[in-house]
Amino acid sequence: MSIKVRLAREDDAEELCVLLNEVIEIGGTTAMEESLDIDQFKQYFLTGDHCICCHVSEDEDGSITGFQVLRRHPELPKDWADIGTFARVHPRVYGVGKALFPISCAYLVRKGFSTINATIRADNTSGLQYYEKMGFWTYKMAKSVPLKDGTLVDRFSKSYHLEGCNL
Repeated sequence: MSIKVRLAREDDAEELCVLLNEVIEIGGTTAMEESLDIDQFKQYFLTGDHCICCHVSEDEDGSITGFQVLRRHPELPKDWADIGTFARVHPRVYGVGKALFPISCAYLVRKGFSTINATIRADNTSGLQYYEKMGFWTYKMAKSVPLKDGTLVDRFSKSYHLEGCNL
């Protein structure tokens, strides 16, 4: 199956919001614990001042299979971008993150960013594996971050340096 990647448009918001809310509802693969409405989704992922860009992946039929968002984060240096990757759960399509990542990297290089940060819950084994496979390295760990239900979960912050990447 071939996967196409493009910049997200505001009219993608509803489909992307449904995709994200399904991931949130299942739990365990995102730090987000509460569903978003479309306006919240747009502000957080597409139109807010902290937004850098959002790329979507599509299958041959033009259905969205996932998205990757790049944002500024107040705790990160100005030339760092924070990344989040979300893939459709039903039906699952493999290779979404692998297709999105080089496009996001190339975009950041053109915009003058030096590094990408990904913060992943310790119980998100697929997320940890994905970012490690993409070349991210752990530089920090936050121990025992409480979830909404009081469960304590460690979080790993991983970095990917854009200098010299082969894009």
